[in-house]
Amino acid sequence: MNCREYLRLEFQMAAGTRVVIALGQIAFRAVLRLWKEMKGIPAGEKFQFRHGGEWILPGDVVLLASYHPSQQNTQTGKLTRPMFHEIFHRARQFLTP
Repeated sequence: MNCREYLRLEFQMAAGTRVVIALGQIAFRAVLRLWKEMKGIPAGEKFQFRHGGEWILPGDVVLLASYHPSQQNTQTGKLTRPMFHEIFHRARQFLTP
């Protein structure tokens, strides 16, 4: 994956990150692989991609999953505007004291 080292650098620079939103299953898997290398993930922990899924990663970082906002997903209705907005609304809830 060509962007893997950029993602690693992003995580290192954003040390105080509290929420990560993965847009699509590929991003979801990439975040988990890198998080496992950098912070560890408990053995046996199950992460199955689904739109609206939420998981607490080591370091108390929330991982939120969304379908990718591709033309294929939006034009077919698999991902609607309200569904997409809800992901960011949920992220804001984790960031608001």
